[in-house]
Amino acid sequence: MVKYFCYLFASVLLLSCKETKPTEKPIRYGSNNGKYLNIRGTKIYYEQYGSGTPLLLFHQGLGSIENLGGIIPELSKHFRVIAPDAPGHGRSQQADSLSGDLLAEYCSDLIDSLNLDSAYVMGWSMGGNTALLLAANRPDKIKKVVSGASNSRSSGLTQEGLDLLKQYTVEAVKEDKDWLENYQKMNPEPEKWIKFWEDTQKMWSREIKIPDDKLSGINIPVLIIRGDRDMIKLDHSIKIFQSLSKGQLCIYPNTGHEMPDSKGEILCKIAIDFFMEDQDGTPGK
Repeated sequence: MVKYFCYLFASVLLLSCKETKPTEKPIRYGSNNGKYLNIRGTKIYYEQYGSGTPLLLFHQGLGSIENLGGIIPELSKHFRVIAPDAPGHGRSQQADSLSGDLLAEYCSDLIDSLNLDSAYVMGWSMGGNTALLLAANRPDKIKKVVSGASNSRSSGLTQEGLDLLKQYTVEAVKEDKDWLENYQKMNPEPEKWIKFWEDTQKMWSREIKIPDDKLSGINIPVLIIRGDRDMIKLDHSIKIFQSLSKGQLCIYPNTGHEMPDSKGEILCKIAIDFFMEDQDGTPGK
């Protein structure tokens, strides 16, 4: 049950990179000579790949850059991919607490620290929520957003998702030795993992993730994407889409919460087409 929760809800198991030539070594995304920024007194780790228009790429909860390693190679062929580890995740130090608003504020400061004129944003699960909040908060910087498997309210989860969330306690985490060992190996504050987990639980327990007025106030193109078997209620995703003034909705068949892993190639194609689409709806080249 513990590993089932990790995979379907948070997608924290390691993702395998795309196949490479026999003579090439696979890139260890999330452990590939990234850099640190000091944001609000917290060391935030990030990696960059490719060139062109900046694309901020936000990982799912409990995960890190490595969990999006399957989609970074293709995206970096078209954009300057900037992938940070959220506070307390991966190789980034912990903040005092965790919340959707705080994560969006850190990402907003990252934009300013890197002196980005404008950027696309793509995030999955927790990262998808962060992407929507960032779009609402920084209309001066964000051009387009892909928000995957996002939920603006905790009640947007299916009963299965809610039940798994309640079952995954600190004691349950101790049994998931793979996740815990990997987290403590990467994070600069491994001894604080219980605080990180408790902060995460508090963040998940908040009913309102993204206020309705913030959703309706987003005035840039936003693509809501999800699998038809996600643990987010389908009608909840549709409601988010309907709240957006320039929203698009993609529901991919036979796919759950782990789409960046199971359908990474398709996810990249959909995102690239959306980002490069002209204002009149003509697909980009």
